[in-house]
Amino acid sequence: MLKTISMMQPYLFPYLGYFQLIEASDAFVLVDDLQFVKGSWMNRNRVLTHDGQPKLITFPLRKGSRRAAINERWLSDTFDEEAKALLIMLEHSYKKAPYRAEVLALLTSIFANPDRNLARFTENSIRALCCYMKIDTPIHILSELADTRQMDKQDRIIKVAQQLGGTRYLNSIGGVPLYCPDYFASHDLQLRFIKMDEVTYPQLTSEFVPSLSIIDVLMFNSIDAVKELLARYTLVEGIAHLDSSSTEAFLEHIA
Repeated sequence: MLKTISMMQPYLFPYLGYFQLIEASDAFVLVDDLQFVKGSWMNRNRVLTHDGQPKLITFPLRKGSRRAAINERWLSDTFDEEAKALLIMLEHSYKKAPYRAEVLALLTSIFANPDRNLARFTENSIRALCCYMKIDTPIHILSELADTRQMDKQDRIIKVAQQLGGTRYLNSIGGVPLYCPDYFASHDLQLRFIKMDEVTYPQLTSEFVPSLSIIDVLMFNSIDAVKELLARYTLVEGIAHLDSSSTEAFLEHIA
């Protein structure tokens, strides 16, 4: 029987596809010891404003080295004020959302976490969100499993997957150009990619805005509805020999 392992950097209130990856796995690993990437989704995401327009929310960080890992970065000293302002904005923006009260209570409990380390704060928020959505996949922390920082990205994944007894590695669809299924197969590991199906749900306006934070999904959907959305994905195989033209053709084919 296949045991599916997946890995991903800890992101701030990530989109639905992130949680589909967790839900579809038997074990999920938060990659906390890679370099923090400025401008990534590690400390920001998008929600809707009261008029249905997407808005970028960002939690500022303390100044740190460009080479610092995710678990070596810290939320700014103004975090409490930033969190309070975000709650007020969300309360106003989603005042007509049917599950506003429940989600605001969840976010308030997440923001109450006193740990300001970016990796640990985000880990706590992901665990809390999974609990709310009744996702029971075990979550591991990469830095607590093995030191793989100097390893090639494929070898890192294979080492961790084997350590957890995995027989399949599942990656988001954007990783197709990065990984070779033949190389994984040579280590007795099946490689698959998860692609989110078309997902829509009622929002504030008639025109649906996709790829927003999970906050938006939870504001408008019951837990039963969220569970149905989490199941809307397709698993696809990669391609063995990648070049720019074959990758582009492959992604167009599965779009």
